[in-house]
Amino acid sequence: MRTILYTGKGGVGKTSVAAATALKAARAGKKVLVMSTDPAHSLSDAFDEEVGAEPKEMATGLFAQEMDHGRMIEEHWAEIQEYMTTFFEWQGTDSLAAEELAMLPGMDELFGLLMVRRHHDAGLYDALIVDAAPTGETLRLLSLPDQMSWYVEKIFPVQRRAAKVIRPFARRTRIGSLPPLPEDSFFGALQRFYEAVVGVEDILTDAENASVRLVANAEKMVIAEARRAYTYLNLYDYRVDAVVVNRLLPEEVSDPYFEKWREAQGRHLALIEESFSPVPIFKARLFDREMYGLEALAALAEDVFDDEDPLRVFFRGAAHEIVKSNSGYDVVLNLPLVEKKSVDLSKKGTELLIRVGGYKRNVLLPDSMVGLKAAGAKVEGDKLRVRLASDGS
Repeated sequence: MRTILYTGKGGVGKTSVAAATALKAARAGKKVLVMSTDPAHSLSDAFDEEVGAEPKEMATGLFAQEMDHGRMIEEHWAEIQEYMTTFFEWQGTDSLAAEELAMLPGMDELFGLLMVRRHHDAGLYDALIVDAAPTGETLRLLSLPDQMSWYVEKIFPVQRRAAKVIRPFARRTRIGSLPPLPEDSFFGALQRFYEAVVGVEDILTDAENASVRLVANAEKMVIAEARRAYTYLNLYDYRVDAVVVNRLLPEEVSDPYFEKWREAQGRHLALIEESFSPVPIFKARLFDREMYGLEALAALAEDVFDDEDPLRVFFRGAAHEIVKSNSGYDVVLNLPLVEKKSVDLSKKGTELLIRVGGYKRNVLLPDSMVGLKAAGAKVEGDKLRVRLASDGS
């Protein structure tokens, strides 16, 4: 099943683009489900029709779904929540507050991603289009498997064994000052929850069938967030196959009032090309109406994709990779026919600027690399390897 996850800064129009993608694919004869992991439930607004917790047919072959919070808690979190609530109550928290504290921040979005696995396993659709939460929340969720793995593999078994040893002693002595110890069912539920999260990661990192698409506007702050998202998505092996730049001023808008805005959008588009090339960049104009309802979504889809198949994987691989080396890190870029003598490097903070003749590439690095310096470059076949080191040597 083809899986496409749309994300972007809040307010850029990612829900409309996700719904438009699903509609265009459905009108081409595919059976498509578009679902939201965002608790804001914006899909109902995009379709101008109520979307429920079960897949609902919005048009021929097009289904939409918003998250059923209660059902997901019961399936994935109930046993964990029960112990955590008991623990908070033992600390003196009242029952209602304890139940709320047992729901960790970001659980709504995480439950939404777990629905991806459910639909993937069921295999009822040709494609699944995911309208994800804004980039910050989505990046935290997509990095969760890596963050959880160390705890589950190293600390979790020790805690489970310790609880098993201490639990009988605590029951016999009835020492009221001891916190409630988790039962084996709690550890089993936690293990199953981790495996479910990892299962979602496996689906979304399948380079043959899954990809992430970034939606952005031609605005400075929006582009900055999209670039950060692109860098971290590459680090965690989530492949970006397209960038959609939404709400560009159309050519027919000629009023002088908008001239500075058009000039600014032109500059920002150039930065987008430098930052994301060779990832394909699709563009959508600023329409003269709000983009909701099937007619408007169809017009948006045509503007973005024209005659392209919206389910096609538009780009395979990563535009750049960051790998550990003996002296620091290497940034590896795909640049066929590049010659080392034509390469010019500069780095400022977390930005690495690479010029190769008339080609310019602006790579945003993780924050942890702010202290590194560009220490040289070498060409290996069709790849350019830029060395980053702490001493610049």
